Amino acid sequence: MPLLSALDHKHTIAPPGYSRWLIPPAALSVHLCIGQAYATSVYKNSLLAHFSASQTAIGVIFSIAIVMLGLSAAFGGTWVENNGPRKAMFVSACFWASGFLVGAVGIATKQLWLVYVGYGFLGGIGLGIGYISPVSTLIKWFPDRPGLATGLAIMGFGGGALVASPLSRQLLSFYDPAYNPADAKSVASGSALVWLFVTLGIGYFLIMMFGVFNVRVPAAGWRPAGFEPAAVAAKPLVTTANVSASNALRTRSFWMLWIVLFCNVTAGIGILEQASPMIQDFFRDGRVSSVTVAAAGGFVGLLSLFNMTGRFVWSSTSDFTGRKPIYVLYLGGGMVLYTLLASVGHLATALFVLLAGVILSFYGGGFATVPAYLRDLFGTYQVGAIHGRLLTAWSAAGVAGPLIINGFLDAQGKPGTLTWTAYQPALYTMVGVLAVGFVANLLIRPVPERFHEPAGTGEPVEPVGVAAEEGSTR
Repeated sequence: MPLLSALDHKHTIAPPGYSRWLIPPAALSVHLCIGQAYATSVYKNSLLAHFSASQTAIGVIFSIAIVMLGLSAAFGGTWVENNGPRKAMFVSACFWASGFLVGAVGIATKQLWLVYVGYGFLGGIGLGIGYISPVSTLIKWFPDRPGLATGLAIMGFGGGALVASPLSRQLLSFYDPAYNPADAKSVASGSALVWLFVTLGIGYFLIMMFGVFNVRVPAAGWRPAGFEPAAVAAKPLVTTANVSASNALRTRSFWMLWIVLFCNVTAGIGILEQASPMIQDFFRDGRVSSVTVAAAGGFVGLLSLFNMTGRFVWSSTSDFTGRKPIYVLYLGGGMVLYTLLASVGHLATALFVLLAGVILSFYGGGFATVPAYLRDLFGTYQVGAIHGRLLTAWSAAGVAGPLIINGFLDAQGKPGTLTWTAYQPALYTMVGVLAVGFVANLLIRPVPERFHEPAGTGEPVEPVGVAAEEGSTR
């Protein structure tokens, strides 16, 4: 079929004059959509009421989605590399949209297992494929600024909740006039939830099609004006060689970086998952908190902004500092910030917000910088597939972070009665987690030559194209 053949890798080669600056918006259109996963708490209470289910039963939906994200990225990474970004982004859009539509059927029929299959399983596959699909393409278009390029796209995943949260509230209000988004106890009707899922599924599919039809891969031999590969390769840890995904798993550097990402995400997601009750508990006197529910909700939105901004700012900064030094900042700075949060964070609301915000910026920065770190260590040959395998660290951290925080809090008392001292054991534990990641980052070394592919492996075989808009040399 002509439509399906247009998705083939050979049809995505950029024509003469194609601007590389169209690639980040194409990637961003996908990441903004799948970033909606961070906004599921908006309709969680409505799902609880509709299914008459427990917190755990509804929370499993998100857990399945995150686990499938890691697994689909790990097992689908090589397929994404072999088939190109356009086909991968199209497959991601199909899975992501179908997840919402199947979930809508589950809500309409009150079959919670269908929501697990839809938003959890199918949607999670869309998350994983969509997350990694533009990575290697961006790195090939921006060999001079890989941190900036991946930061531009991946910040969309962190910022997706900023769009999805108010959008979901307004859609629920539209479909159910009795629903009041300003009232934390207000829940939407089942029919409103059904139409919300249908609207999001169709809407996100159409937006993601913008990315599908605008993404391109550079022609063989293309490079940006003034770019000298030798200058980049002269930086510490940056290789001119290529390493396959299978060989990458045999290197110490891959597993050290896996530990780095796991520790950084575990620490960050611990705050993200507990953000709203945490700020209320830190400023609680008896059973009364000086931070209202509405203010706590605003704090969650502010953390999303820090998360999103950190993905771009810190990742772009890594192009100048190098990846290893920037992770020294993420992990070493995080240790200091967590210690301050545990010891003096209760003294002032502004201090608490600032400390938590910078921690979340490091959390986001770690996600956005890691593809460029992988490119430095393993080359561009199968960097998307290697990235997919590395994201299993995210799945593991998504389980470990909340377990650590919630485990300590459960031992301290009941929700609504906790104060800042109840959080100290968990926060100091996060300092230890970050210390492990800090040491792992220091142990990362250049990949030994025995793991390198033969010279020329992974180079494009298509005819060399004419210089693109940015200029090209050969």
